Parts: sequence; C-alpha cells; structure tokens
Amino acid sequence: MKTFVTLLNRFVVPPLTALSENRYLSAVRSGMVSLVPLTIIGGLFLIVCYFPVGGWDKFVAPYLPVLQVPVTATFGLLSVFLCFAVGYQMGKLLKQEAIVSAGLATVVYLMIQLHLDEAGNATFKMERLGSQGLFTAILVALVCVRVQKFLADKNAVIRLPDSVPPMVYESFLSLTPMLVLVLAFWLLRFVLGVDINEVVQMVFRPLVFALNTLPGILVCVFTITLLWSVGINGDNALDALIGPVFLQYLGANVEAVSNGEPLPYITAQGFVTTFVNVGGTGATLGLALVMLNSKEPGYRKISRLSLPTQIFQINEPIFFGFPIVLNPLLMIPYVLSALALTVGTYLLMDWGWINRPFVNLPWTTPPVLGHFLVTGGDWRAAVWGVVSIALAMVVYYPFAKAAERQRLLQAKSSPGTAAS
Repeated sequence: MKTFVTLLNRFVVPPLTALSENRYLSAVRSGMVSLVPLTIIGGLFLIVCYFPVGGWDKFVAPYLPVLQVPVTATFGLLSVFLCFAVGYQMGKLLKQEAIVSAGLATVVYLMIQLHLDEAGNATFKMERLGSQGLFTAILVALVCVRVQKFLADKNAVIRLPDSVPPMVYESFLSLTPMLVLVLAFWLLRFVLGVDINEVVQMVFRPLVFALNTLPGILVCVFTITLLWSVGINGDNALDALIGPVFLQYLGANVEAVSNGEPLPYITAQGFVTTFVNVGGTGATLGLALVMLNSKEPGYRKISRLSLPTQIFQINEPIFFGFPIVLNPLLMIPYVLSALALTVGTYLLMDWGWINRPFVNLPWTTPPVLGHFLVTGGDWRAAVWGVVSIALAMVVYYPFAKAAERQRLLQAKSSPGTAAS
C-alpha cells in the first residue's frame, strides 16, 4: 500500500493537481456552479408538473403549459446562461472587465446558433440553446475571452482618455475584440458553412457516451474516491470535465419528461451526488453509523460529532477525523462502498425499478429525501436510499471493526497514551 501511495503521489497527483488548478477549468467549474439555482428552480416546477400521485396529472393538466414556462426559461436556455457565466468567470481570472467578457462571449454564441432557412430567415434552433449546446458554449466563452485578453495585451484596442466615464471607456475597449470575434465566427459558421456545434459534439461524443455506461461511471466514481483517499479533492479535479456531461444528461431527461417520453440517461446530474455520495463522497454515513457506539472513545466521539453534518452530505469531519485519507484500512471500504452503490443504483434504474434523475437539488439535501425528490417523487428511490445506507454499513463494518481493534490494542500496549 505504501508503494501504491508513493506511485500515486509521484505520477498521478502532480498532473491532476495542475488540472484542478488550471484557470480555464476553474472558470468552467465556477460557471457550472452558478447554474445550480436555475436548475433547482426549473426542477421544482417539474415536480409540480409531474408529481407521481394518482389523479394529479388530470388535476394539473389545464395548468401544464403555464407551469412549464419556468422549465423552458431555465433548462431551455442552459447553454446561453453557461456561456455568459463561464465568460464572466474567465474574464475575472484574466483580469478583464468581467461583464464585458461575458456579454461578448454570449453575443458570439447566439450568433453561431442562428439557422438560415431557404427563404433567408434567421431563427434559433432552441434545442441548441439548451443542453445540446453546453460544450460549444464553454468553448466559445473560453476562446472569446482569451482573444479579448490577447488584443488588450497587444494594445490592439480603442482606449479613450481617463476622463471618459468608465462605462463608455469599457464599451469602446471591447469594440475591437467584438469586431474581430464576430467576423471570425461569422466567416467560419455562415461563409465557410462549418456547423461548430456539430463539430464540438462529435469531439465530445465518446465521453458523453461513456459516462452513461456502467463501466464508464464506475471508472469515474473510482477515480474520484481514489483521489480523495490520497488527499486530492477528486470532485474538483474532474468536475470541469464531467460536470457538463452530467448537466447535458439532466437537460435531456427534463426535455423527455416534458414531452412524455422515456428518460434517456441514467447517470444524469444527481446520480452521483444523491445515490452514490450517501452522507458525502464514499458513503461515509455508513461508517458513522457503524462506529456510533464504538468501544474506542476517539472513534465513538468522531462518529457522533460528524453525524449531524453527514445528514447534509458534509463528511470532512469523519474523513479527516478517523482519518480515511492515506489510511489503507479505511481507504478500501471508502472506494468499495461508492462502487457498490454505483452498480446497485445503475442496475435498478436500467431495469426500470426506480426512476432516473430529472430534478436538480442542492448537494446538501439529506439522503432518502434527496432520493425521493431527484427522481420526481419516486417512493421506490426513497426505499433504495434506506437500503443504500444499510449497504454502506455492511461494506464498512469489517474494516471499521478491524481499525477499532487495532486502536484498542495500541491503547493497551501504551496505557499512558490517550486512546483518542
């Protein structure tokens, strides 16, 4: 195990640490986070529209078109909001006027999503303003702000005297970058006829496909928990890469629900955060419950203190208190419990025994309640939430008790040393 950890620290940790600290990925990560309130609001209206209670569909039918307006205004424009948010965050990181960067990127993104029909009329393809255009939105935002920064550094911008009001000054400062970018993307999209959105989707299609398969999501969960086990925030390291995929899945599931179609994606946003991270990454709520009445005073105290926070999916107290990080005895069940819940949940959803996620929730939503809400009110998912906690306890039990015996033996052999 020491050799394994050494190899990880030598060959895996440095590149992944650099990846998690990359400013482009940081901008994407921050932009994704800013969309959470929008998806939660849209999700709440979805629950009202399709609450699984007998007779509810007939009662709500007359109001359904009006109730779906907030869903369309949030999920239907996800890519536009993401482009603005990533552009804003990237502008801040590159020390540009952030609101100008965001506006510039959004204008370019909207332009390339226009479609010219045979009569020459320009219209938007609404599906591309939603979840289908997420990767294009990210790429456009990063490119636009990078070009803006390049032109500013080369002084290829219009600078007015300092006496001019700041808003006017910034408007003229963005004129040259906007002209360059609009011309470049206009030529690429409408003169050369390159469908930028389709090209980007084609590049990311293997990743989009893989993460909705059982092997793909297992690799993803294994990597996240393994990184956490050696002290790296696995969620932060990978979120900028996988977050847009899960959000795209969620948008597609929302669209399917709205159209009365089967939900296409199992691992949509909420699959990992709700069904796998029961009590936090690694399903550590199971460990806290197993050690709640531990014979070892230190473990007992940490479990009881961490339990209230784990109800809200915050597990740092137990993760660093036991500790789990760099602890071979507890690293194993930490990874195994997450993998077991991934397999169990994926198969149940694939077989149609519980609903697939289509409602986004705050990641701090307690287990069981989260299982119920993220699936649009499926009581079977709530039952699986209870079973998941029990399953995590079973996985942790032999390892936790071995760690307990180890600590008790150490305390006996060193009576002058505090057990905690």
